[in-house]
Amino acid sequence: MFARPSQNPTQSKLLVDDLIEPPVWKEPASALGSADKELRRTLRNVGHHDWIAALLYMGCDMVCWVVLYGIVGYVRRDQFFVSPFEFVLVDCVVLAVILQALYIIGGYNRNTEMRGLIYTTEHILAVFGAAAISSLLIYSAATFDAGMKPSRSVLLISFIFFLPISLTYRRFFRQLTASSAAQQAFLVIGSGELATRFYEAYKKSPNQQQLEFVDNDVARVGATIAGEGSPIVQGGIAARVAQLDGRYSGVILAESIDRLGSKLLERLVRTQFQRTRVYTLESFYEAHWRHVPVHMIDPFWPLQMGFQLARISPYHYLKRLCDLIFSAVLLLIFAPLFPLILLLIWMESGRPTIFRQSRVGHEGNVFTAYKFRTMFMPDAKEAAIETVDLYTRKDDPRVTRTGHWLRRLRLDEVPQLWNVFKGDMSLIGPRAEWTKCAERYEQIIPFYHFRHLVKPGITGWAQVNYPYGESDEDAVEKLQYDLYYIRHYSLKLDAMIVLKTVHTMLFGKGR
Repeated sequence: MFARPSQNPTQSKLLVDDLIEPPVWKEPASALGSADKELRRTLRNVGHHDWIAALLYMGCDMVCWVVLYGIVGYVRRDQFFVSPFEFVLVDCVVLAVILQALYIIGGYNRNTEMRGLIYTTEHILAVFGAAAISSLLIYSAATFDAGMKPSRSVLLISFIFFLPISLTYRRFFRQLTASSAAQQAFLVIGSGELATRFYEAYKKSPNQQQLEFVDNDVARVGATIAGEGSPIVQGGIAARVAQLDGRYSGVILAESIDRLGSKLLERLVRTQFQRTRVYTLESFYEAHWRHVPVHMIDPFWPLQMGFQLARISPYHYLKRLCDLIFSAVLLLIFAPLFPLILLLIWMESGRPTIFRQSRVGHEGNVFTAYKFRTMFMPDAKEAAIETVDLYTRKDDPRVTRTGHWLRRLRLDEVPQLWNVFKGDMSLIGPRAEWTKCAERYEQIIPFYHFRHLVKPGITGWAQVNYPYGESDEDAVEKLQYDLYYIRHYSLKLDAMIVLKTVHTMLFGKGR
């Protein structure tokens, strides 16, 4: 374990005194000008409060759209702009759709990384979707009121300009807040096994802020949190909690509640509601990494407050209705491709062209799932071997040439639309696992059965956030995303998964 630092009576007294009378932290000397300091102070405030960042982005979106729509309409001499009432009404309709679309993809969340390709693609898809939906609403209304019919070109041009501008200032603000946040650290309270696990997970994450670990246990102070090169555990929790402003961007509780003490907990509660965000480990994982750590849950986890699944919700019925409608429509759309795909599979590797497999569904019920066959069929001897690889590996020789492209484009999943239509599956949910895999995972992964609380789906939160699994460790990681989906089961999350799935299909990331 960690080496225990030498302690003398004076050092021990200092640690105790820190709890009673916190020392005053001094700001390091800086050569920044007053204006730059004020900007960074403002950005720190934005970083501390989710709602401030959301209002900033929403305000920019609203101003940007109104100005663009007004300028384009004026330049195009649209007769629709003669009536201020219709102009304002159309603005309100379009803005409502835009704000909802960007909210779904995390466009108003300060933790969303807006500088990468993935968000850029999702932003483009969201704005295109907003343009289509708002046009549908406006011109549907125009059938009842001919006066409410703005120029199609004005709407189209306004959206074309809105797309790059809204993305540009998001990237700009994200860059500023990220550079400001990089100067701060997260204060982690605790230095035991939970804190060590958190540190190891944090190192693998894209987060770049420093971590400072503190503990009141003199036996732990001075030791490293996870071996050589990792942060050193410091003392004086109360001192740092009393001086959070400007130094820390958040507090993370990586210790059991009974070791913190009632006075410290009371101070942390006041801190949460007044100044700085205080996270439990579970809430940090959910807010920053969008998954639920398996080692943080217990058998009573689904009984906690806040589960949409634990109540009778209209969304259950709405989702089933959407599954019926969209699965039927998509089956009709893809129907012309079926003969071609079946012919290509048959020509390359013979029959059968449709792959059938027993999968575990809602509440552990077993059903037969259908897919286009993408792998060579094993002979009788191979099929009898129990040690056959359960996973499809990268560049797996069992995958056919036709199957390779079907997997990349996710077209191999199309026959599962029939499973959705029948009610065995949903369009969105955890992956439907083969019965042999599920039996194995049940034995080695704690609480794996929780993922059966919802119907399995063709696509899901784990599928769009984690690469194809090739090991038991990957199964654990994907379970954490499935647990997040179960916890946050909602229309917003399903809409986000749809956009991410479109992104995956466009860039051919399937395997």
